[in-house]
Amino acid sequence: MRADYPLAQLCVALGVTRAGYYAWVKAPPSPRAQADAALSQDIAAVHAEHRGRYGAPRIRHTLRQRGQRHSTKRVARLLRQQGLRGQGPRRYVPRTTDSAHAHPVAPNRLAEAPAPTGPNQIWVSDLTYVPTAEGWLFVAVILDLWSRHVVGWATSASLAALTVLAALRMALGQRQPPRGLLHHSDRGVQYASGEHRALLAAAGLEASMSRAGNPYDNAAMESFMATYKRECVSLAEGAGGYATRAEATTDFFAYVETYYNRVRLHSALGYQSPVDFETQTR
Repeated sequence: MRADYPLAQLCVALGVTRAGYYAWVKAPPSPRAQADAALSQDIAAVHAEHRGRYGAPRIRHTLRQRGQRHSTKRVARLLRQQGLRGQGPRRYVPRTTDSAHAHPVAPNRLAEAPAPTGPNQIWVSDLTYVPTAEGWLFVAVILDLWSRHVVGWATSASLAALTVLAALRMALGQRQPPRGLLHHSDRGVQYASGEHRALLAAAGLEASMSRAGNPYDNAAMESFMATYKRECVSLAEGAGGYATRAEATTDFFAYVETYYNRVRLHSALGYQSPVDFETQTR
């Protein structure tokens, strides 16, 4: 307004003296303003540390873990004032699997199973694909439903059953689960294949499959895939995309093994990472 009206006219209109105006201009920031400025720096640092993935709730919980207690509303206000925002959830439409094959299909045992109370009671699995300049990269993932820990994964240039078999072998090798564990998947031919059913049987795992055309029967797995696409693949695409399948695989490894499992705060786990949840709950 100073550029449009004389100072004397503004002072009269606002009911303040010229001396009062200059005193206000020269006054130091209030303690609250100084605290906000310091907190804004901390908020921006956490936002950058997580590559822009975190919004106000996760930033607030991260600061709380570091000894700072602030309301989500205050964090959101200061985040917004800096022009920063987290990667909020976008509308995600799961793609149903083509189950037109002659292999046996397991019933949906997950629907009747009680919620897991510890690790290696229920695993959920799925297969997705990621674009690269070389062509599609197929990614198979197995998640422990109790802790949301990614316990097995594999990538390949092929949609063959070998990819899900490799993910299952990794999970079995890392976790060595007890017999009777429930393994849930969709009805895709990769999961219904003889090789996959044989590996489940040899390990003593019980197969469960979603109903036809009902991807939400595997909601936790669908949620992970949406998070992976949003927090990992979308960031890569914003930087120009993956040049090779090897580059996409390396990025998946870094996201899952060094970030998602060990660092990322999960709201369903009381804002703990899967590794911390497993460690503190056992």
